[in-house]
Amino acid sequence: MATKLSKVQRNGLFCAFLGVFAFSLSLPFTKLALKSFDPLFTAFARPVIAALLAIPLMLIAKVPQLPRELWRPTAFTAGGAVFGWPILIALALQRTTSAHVSVIAAVMPLVTAIIAVIKHRKHPGPSFWIASTLGTALLVAFSISRGGSSNSDLLTDLLIFGAVIASSYCYVEGASLTSFMPGWQVISWVVVVSLPIALPAAAIVYARTHSEYSLHGDALFGLLAIGISSMYLGFFAWYRGLRDFGVAHGSQVQQLQAIMTLGWSALLLGETVTVTMVLSAVGIVACVLWALSNVNKVKDS
Repeated sequence: MATKLSKVQRNGLFCAFLGVFAFSLSLPFTKLALKSFDPLFTAFARPVIAALLAIPLMLIAKVPQLPRELWRPTAFTAGGAVFGWPILIALALQRTTSAHVSVIAAVMPLVTAIIAVIKHRKHPGPSFWIASTLGTALLVAFSISRGGSSNSDLLTDLLIFGAVIASSYCYVEGASLTSFMPGWQVISWVVVVSLPIALPAAAIVYARTHSEYSLHGDALFGLLAIGISSMYLGFFAWYRGLRDFGVAHGSQVQQLQAIMTLGWSALLLGETVTVTMVLSAVGIVACVLWALSNVNKVKDS
């Protein structure tokens, strides 16, 4: 990497990678969960499962009450992380494949960087945008090579794009909250404040839909996994990474998520890996390294 990173930046980059590793399991595990559960139930159950971990941990750590001035950004973060992305992506996955979802979701790192620049008014420079845009284009090509251009309709694509906007916004807003508390406390408060909506909603949806599905062990595993890993533990590292490495640059690590997701999809869902996919993956990695190479050249607007 052309730019020498500080110790804090190196730790941030590592944490961002760990977060993306956890998130890469989200799509295949959600697809597994949908074998036995309604998409809305999987969305509402995620924060409930996460809260079962968060509440005891917060009590043990004696986390202080959330300051009044942080309730609003925490609620906005919950709107994207707890409700926006999970609900919209689960509905989309019911209508199409994880491969097609990944085509549109490929723009998420770029969208996250744009929202971060607008919010924080710090510009990473032209080479960053070139690398990020090229990486996004390769991600789209990578996803299409997995059959992502099929099973498409306008409503499905709108659901996916809405999920991307919601997720990107919650990344930026949640990373801002790490100025006031550690990342694990941010996501803990996010899932806790969502409980008054998520818990009764999950119960109502399950009561109305469980008779339509048969229970499978792998579906239950998938549901628990997205609640524990994608909804909770992954954000421990992700928010820490975005704080220490910077939201715009840290978000580019997420371009690697498609490659990791392909590996999990091949392992868990039997998807095929082709030479084209491998070559696209190499190009994506190169673009990520290029985007990260000028991390210390950010300018204020």
